[in-house]
Amino acid sequence: MHAFAAGDRILGVDPGLNVTGYGVVEVVPGGIRLAEAGVIRGTASRGLDGRLQQIHAGLVEVLQTFQPVAISLEELYSHYDRPRTAILMGHARGVICLAAAQAQIPLFHYGATHVKKLLTGNGRAPKGQVQWAICREFALRQPPEPPDVADALALALCHLYQNTQIESLKVRPPAKFKRKDAI
Repeated sequence: MHAFAAGDRILGVDPGLNVTGYGVVEVVPGGIRLAEAGVIRGTASRGLDGRLQQIHAGLVEVLQTFQPVAISLEELYSHYDRPRTAILMGHARGVICLAAAQAQIPLFHYGATHVKKLLTGNGRAPKGQVQWAICREFALRQPPEPPDVADALALALCHLYQNTQIESLKVRPPAKFKRKDAI
């Protein structure tokens, strides 16, 4: 179990080629708060290599700005009906792993069903249920949009909850949400 200190930030990342959601959760005295959440967009017209470059550049900027102590990344999931989707998602995860390695930030992988079960009690929860769980955790009035943002925040919370005493954490009001278009 990791002992997080006030000021420590955990970055959750929900990888995607068009929209990569990210969420930064910060440990504050006696609790946690949402530091920032948003998306890094890949432009489809730039082709696969251009989108990967956009994801990498956008994530590097987030890492430099928030300097997280850990990154929580969704594990690759493959459905037998869509193997190509898993392969393409693997590319996005690859540039995220590269950015983490370059910044020398530890990377942790969590399955989507594990994250959903931890936050909602249901490993097969739909996206809307995850969004409302994030609203509950951070006392938000509206669910984060797009759903990739809520997924990223869920990943950050999963890592935090897996590695600390939950009873000692109290949620603080969020700082801001941010929509980000990568370079």
